[in-house]
Amino acid sequence: MDITEFQKRGKEMVDYIADYFKQLEKRPVYPDVEPGYLRPLIPDSAPQEPENFEDVLKDFERIIMPGVTHWHSPYFFAYFPTVGSFPALLADILSGGIGCLSFSWAASPACTELETVMLDWLGKMLNLPEEFLAGRDGEGGGVIQGSASEATLVTLLAARTKMIRRVQSENPELTEADVMSRLVAYASDQFCATLGTTPCCSFDRLLELGPICNKENIWMHVDAAYAGSAFICPEFRYLLNGVEFADSFNFNPHKWLLINAECSALWVKKRSDLTSAFKVDPLYLQHCHQESGLVTDYRHWQIPLTRRFRSLKMWFVFRMYGIKGLQEHIRKASNQLNEALLKSINEARKIHLVPCHLREKFVLRFAICSRTVESVHVQFAWKHISKLATDLLKEC
Repeated sequence: MDITEFQKRGKEMVDYIADYFKQLEKRPVYPDVEPGYLRPLIPDSAPQEPENFEDVLKDFERIIMPGVTHWHSPYFFAYFPTVGSFPALLADILSGGIGCLSFSWAASPACTELETVMLDWLGKMLNLPEEFLAGRDGEGGGVIQGSASEATLVTLLAARTKMIRRVQSENPELTEADVMSRLVAYASDQFCATLGTTPCCSFDRLLELGPICNKENIWMHVDAAYAGSAFICPEFRYLLNGVEFADSFNFNPHKWLLINAECSALWVKKRSDLTSAFKVDPLYLQHCHQESGLVTDYRHWQIPLTRRFRSLKMWFVFRMYGIKGLQEHIRKASNQLNEALLKSINEARKIHLVPCHLREKFVLRFAICSRTVESVHVQFAWKHISKLATDLLKEC
């Protein structure tokens, strides 16, 4: 494929993806296939001769699509959200096209510096304590990890390294193995201090856990992978109270903030806690600015060496939606929609509701009022409301 054909096929691919989204609601959300369905449909080995684009795309629709679970389907309610957006998709095209790998500032200065700034932007949206931001001369900062699992492992290893060195400085006679054998990590059945657990979106009490961890000199990592996006809305920010006691904080913009995977944001109060644990510095990766204190080499913040230009999609989404647009996405149900739904309900005259205002939100109240109400009446009301709401959303 030369550049001329790439231009042609690239436009066709964008059209294919656009058509996919237009027709997505008509596709079955969960595939009707059995394990091993795919192998008999493709050759045992790669082709010796090149094949054309049309045949590959036809086979994608014929072979791959029947086995795809459609995570962006409006009927997908499993696992957790993974809400991408068109600006993020376009940024991913740019990232793949440029193809830079930012394991150091010198490997791609813009790639490194944009990530630092984007994590500061996002940290400010969440109103994180200043210690978590890089700024121009801060000790903290943020980094994009591939997943919350990576972020948790990275902070766990950093905490372990920090504790080993602290204990050895106080007890020089102890070896690393001696200290390792005595280390303890405290966790619940959800692992660490969590804001929005995956099974039931429950919240740990940071305002109680935090002071204990600080008093006992215990590293506290806070995982808000599932619910963290909501904290950009002022009315939900109180749920993050207590993060000021944490040493590290993580959430997944790729779950709810219109940024495609992989984009898991991790902040630390002291970036030296990460860089001292993961420092990888062979001669061929060194550069003349690395000791200046002015640049970041992200290979010291993570387990992998290489990393894609993932901050581009953050930049595109933040600029093309704006904070207000992202907040509207989180809130989703607007006052106007709720008002229209109430009007539709009361005009149908099958049930009767009245509204109220809660924190500037137009809310539909459902009160059990009559002595004769049974479960069947409540179920009827819910089905009626659901149908009218569905009809209303189809008109939007």
